[in-house]
Amino acid sequence: MRILDRYIASSVISGTLIALAALLPLLGFFLMADEVDQIGEHDYQFVDALIYVTLSMPRYAYEIFPIATLIGAVAGLGALASGSELVAMRAAGISIGRLVLAALKGGMPLVLAAILIGEGLAPYAQQQAQQGRSEALTGQVMQHTDSGFWARDGDTFVNIREILSGSNLRDISIYEIGPRQRLTLASHAEEARYADGQWTLESIVRSHISLSGVQVERIGHARWDSLLNPRLLEVIVIEPEALPVWDLYHYVRFMANTDQDGRRYEVVLWSKLVHPALILTMIFVAIPILLGSTRTKSMGTQIVLAILVGIVLYLLSRTLVYLSLLFDLSPMIAATLPPLFFLAAALWLLRRVG
Repeated sequence: MRILDRYIASSVISGTLIALAALLPLLGFFLMADEVDQIGEHDYQFVDALIYVTLSMPRYAYEIFPIATLIGAVAGLGALASGSELVAMRAAGISIGRLVLAALKGGMPLVLAAILIGEGLAPYAQQQAQQGRSEALTGQVMQHTDSGFWARDGDTFVNIREILSGSNLRDISIYEIGPRQRLTLASHAEEARYADGQWTLESIVRSHISLSGVQVERIGHARWDSLLNPRLLEVIVIEPEALPVWDLYHYVRFMANTDQDGRRYEVVLWSKLVHPALILTMIFVAIPILLGSTRTKSMGTQIVLAILVGIVLYLLSRTLVYLSLLFDLSPMIAATLPPLFFLAAALWLLRRVG
């Protein structure tokens, strides 16, 4: 029985890998097509666009993993059905429940792979992709570290802890270097806003540093003559979908503690938490699609049906996300309802097939 389980599990895994290999180049083509309009702007060339698309692939692989698993499970198990192997298994007394369990065992390595990609590779690669793209498009260099975003503006170094948008910053530190590479002025502002072509700092504390000592002054607001491009800040901000679960959790807590609206991040957090269960749910859904149409539909029809189910799942998930943000619904419900709906539908179909 273990040999049979491994055989079914390997069919699910191989089918999913083939589906990913087919879907990712297609996504890469469309993503590259979107970047064509940017090529030639400032220092952004074809090679930069190609690097950006390549580094973005892990993120998209993570996002389409459930759909690829559904297609792969239908294709992999469908190949067994085409060779009458599933019929032989059923005739030998293998129950549908046993087939589902064996297929789910194949889903466990896929879940592990998705977690490693989504929590390890994808966030780092996406950050590198966005940083390289933004630097090429604007001609300014900005470094993202654990202490925030760092940029150089002539003889001034700027540290930004929080970027709310390209024109709205919080917790900004500015260090001005004078002759002989000595620090002459250190400023901290609670906020910075960009309007009418200029930056304005709010709640400023300035420390003038000289050989005679340090003089501190406090200013309500002041103009900030900086060449820092708001567009650079807009494109370098990492989207919530590209952040790992741990960073999302801390960001949601931060937004709550500062009385800010963090629902979008909370929805993404719950979506990532249920993502592994969604992959297993798609394998569960694949069984009734396959068994309910083995005798009446071709393999191509079954795969098309799996793709349609995957598209419905994606559209339902996105619709609930927007509804939760629009009508202040629970992010947990918005994230968990689609998998539960498909799981219930799969159980109902399995009972009918059985």
